[in-house]
Amino acid sequence: MASGISVVTTTFNERENIKELILRIRSVLSSFQYEVIVVDDNSSDGTLNEAKLYADIAVGKVREGQTKGLWHGMKLAKFPTIITIDSDLENNPEFIPVLIEKLINFDLVVASRTILPRFSEQLASKTLGKMLGVSDFFSNFRAYKKETIAENLKGGETFGGELLVVAKENGFRIGEVFFEPPNRRRRPRIGGKIRANLRIINATLKCFIIYLF
Repeated sequence: MASGISVVTTTFNERENIKELILRIRSVLSSFQYEVIVVDDNSSDGTLNEAKLYADIAVGKVREGQTKGLWHGMKLAKFPTIITIDSDLENNPEFIPVLIEKLINFDLVVASRTILPRFSEQLASKTLGKMLGVSDFFSNFRAYKKETIAENLKGGETFGGELLVVAKENGFRIGEVFFEPPNRRRRPRIGGKIRANLRIINATLKCFIIYLF
């Protein structure tokens, strides 16, 4: 459907994963016109230098979190279709064509996990997700039409939630597909179990405020 696809990912200490991710994206999109954009959130392990070897665009920025990293990369995108994907290999790049196909009938499509491991993610999806029509509110494996990108952000770190809320507020059509996620890695970027749940609950509250007010 699209004349070109921009794939955006954010990184924070993902040096061991970024090469594999980009090469898999390139293999999947070999028949498309596309670009791969990496926005590094001030990694300390050399992720940015590694990304520059394989990505079309790799830029570093001060550490502000996943939401602003994604938004920054989306602003750099030159193509009308934008795919956002996590850099930790928990999102399967081979699933990207499914998102692209679904986008024909929607403005934004979320690839929802069939299993949500954290209770905070389950809570967000049963509340905000239900209001927005998706089963996995915090999945950042998404396909966007470029016009859905927020003009600015006001919620701070919402783990991509604000991007979804703003699209809904602006009347864009949101669709959904499902995928079975792999096991979560031992040291997730968001933090351990207690810290991660607290951060997600905080992000959920921010999104409620943005959506309701």
